[in-house]
Amino acid sequence: MAHISAPEGAPGIRSLVMFRPETGQHLYALAQVLLRGESPLSEAERELIAAYFSSRNDCIYCMCSHAATARYLFKDKKQVVDFVLDDYQSAPISSKLKSLLNIAGKVQQSGKAVLPEDVTEAHSHGANDRDIHDTVLIAATFCMFNRYVDGLASLTPTDPAAYEEMGKRLGEKGYILPGKT
Repeated sequence: MAHISAPEGAPGIRSLVMFRPETGQHLYALAQVLLRGESPLSEAERELIAAYFSSRNDCIYCMCSHAATARYLFKDKKQVVDFVLDDYQSAPISSKLKSLLNIAGKVQQSGKAVLPEDVTEAHSHGANDRDIHDTVLIAATFCMFNRYVDGLASLTPTDPAAYEEMGKRLGEKGYILPGKT
């Protein structure tokens, strides 16, 4: 049960956005730009970064919803999401993406944990400055999102089918305010 009187039955951040739409609209707009806007990283890769980061923060709702979205976007390669969440170093992903996940993991510890050698390593695997920027911004944003969702104890579904439905909706429609479509 949520710590506040959030709308019943709406899971995770959706309930919090419905509780306070004047702030929620900006959070959704930020998520839309970060995860669906123009970027050298694919939408699937950005969702994977969000899911990985959320798993490190033990935010079950965000991890499950963004993992489901990444699975939807990866299509026939959806199993890569579970490999990354289990152990990204041995997952069948590019060295570039591994180096970016390393940076995201460092942001989870502390922004200051990202060292010049982490950036050099990412560059050596083909990451450009925009890839690194977007990875750090996704991680920093999900630090806030994870704490927002868990700090208010928003509803976290336990049925995997609920996340599959969310993943499809987010994969197809992106981050739009509840009730807008």
